[in-house]
Amino acid sequence: MSEPIAKEIRDQIVRRIKEDGISAAQAAREHGVNSKTVYGWLSRGTLVEPGVMELNKLKRENLTLYTIVGKLHTEIERLKRGRL
Repeated sequence: MSEPIAKEIRDQIVRRIKEDGISAAQAAREHGVNSKTVYGWLSRGTLVEPGVMELNKLKRENLTLYTIVGKLHTEIERLKRGRL
């Protein structure tokens, strides 16, 4: 059985996910912790505010939507110029 992970390490990992926006899997890899353990901390909400994972997901989706809107806007402007 492995040793318990020090509270300081758990807090550092969760802080990086919350503040730096890195994925739980990446943080786990970089700290040598099983990713299931990190996801467990996040899902229980004992170390972070609820919604951290959801917030990161929404940030990624928002970026994707901005990209789509930008492409559509460019296409609309191109089509407008083509008609005039």
